[in-house]
Amino acid sequence: MSELRGACIIGQSGGPTSVINASAQGAIQAALKADCITRVLGAAHGIKGVLEDKLYDMGQESPEELELLQNTPSSALGSCRYKLADPDQDDTDYQRILEIFQKYDVRYFFYNGGNDSMDTCNKISKYMQKVGYECRIMGIPKTIDNDLNGTDHCPGFASAAKYIATSCMEVWHDAHVYDTGMVTVIEIMGRHAGWLAGSAALATWAGFGPDLVYLPEVDFDMEKFIADVQAIYDKTGKCMVAVSEGIHYADGSFVSEAKTSATDGFGHAQLGGLATMLAEVIKQKTGAKVRGIELSLLQRCGAHLASHTDIEEAKMAGRVAVEAAVAGNTDKMVAFQCTRDGGKYECKTVLEPLDIVANFEKKVPREWINAEGNGVEQAFIDYVLPLIQGEPERPKEHALPRFAKLNKVLTTDL
Repeated sequence: MSELRGACIIGQSGGPTSVINASAQGAIQAALKADCITRVLGAAHGIKGVLEDKLYDMGQESPEELELLQNTPSSALGSCRYKLADPDQDDTDYQRILEIFQKYDVRYFFYNGGNDSMDTCNKISKYMQKVGYECRIMGIPKTIDNDLNGTDHCPGFASAAKYIATSCMEVWHDAHVYDTGMVTVIEIMGRHAGWLAGSAALATWAGFGPDLVYLPEVDFDMEKFIADVQAIYDKTGKCMVAVSEGIHYADGSFVSEAKTSATDGFGHAQLGGLATMLAEVIKQKTGAKVRGIELSLLQRCGAHLASHTDIEEAKMAGRVAVEAAVAGNTDKMVAFQCTRDGGKYECKTVLEPLDIVANFEKKVPREWINAEGNGVEQAFIDYVLPLIQGEPERPKEHALPRFAKLNKVLTTDL
């Protein structure tokens, strides 16, 4: 395929992770080195930055600050939750995107996000093909939920899993300080897929973790839940429970009391309050002292517990997206293919069509969840354990993390 010269735009979308900036670093550094990419632009707050012509000139950033991105949590360029309409029904946004692409001669577009972000990427790609504007478009995977189809796992998941497992081990020790009875309920992120909640079982595998783990892949039964907790509490005087925020009853309704409080830009329920609600139920039924804990945003921004493996793979995903596009690929997402044979972990990248990635959710296999639906099997542990390995070297100043400080020079100011 002939060389395609032009500028590129790199955007971040959806919920941030502790390593999404590592992917941005990989993509930005690779793009700055590519001779055929004439200018590297960062979209302020994802696709909204493109629509609003708010683009950062990444060539104005110092190499030293870009290098610090790999250890900087959250989304350095800013994120958004913005759903593009079906272009056959309303192509207003797409016309605007095309206008901006033409204004800056953008021939490469890289979008870093999860399920909904890949939907955005796919729609833009198909529209540009339809109108005949040559632009190579690549998706870079990201989501702590690990529910993105077509890839073994997602950058961001491993670090969140490591944070959850570590936090559960620490809470376990705190909950066992006194010789009085206590039940602890820990609420973990995950709307429809239980990868994160299941990761709490790593703490149990290590010797200090939840007695019970509930994932949304199995319908929740409140009476059985109470009986499970009561049985362990009666036996040991303690019980620790990990629950996914998205656990639901057989009719599909969320157990969370906050299920109807709000929705995000894509119509997903904003969940929360589950740990508090379950703690109150257990307290009333058992009379035990109960504590409800919600890990909340700490799961996705706890960069101090990031996995080195996760960081390196996140950078690789960003770099490969650029290299693949320069080589002539488009309409794809970078995905991971991994082997764990004999305890040896290997990860390589492949390219998957955006069509099979967008709007499909990958859930925990039922056979990886125990028959009772209140824990995970060894296969789950074997899957996650290699992903959380390694401790990154983190620059510090005054004993505090030194995060990247970008100039964020807008193209409109140059």
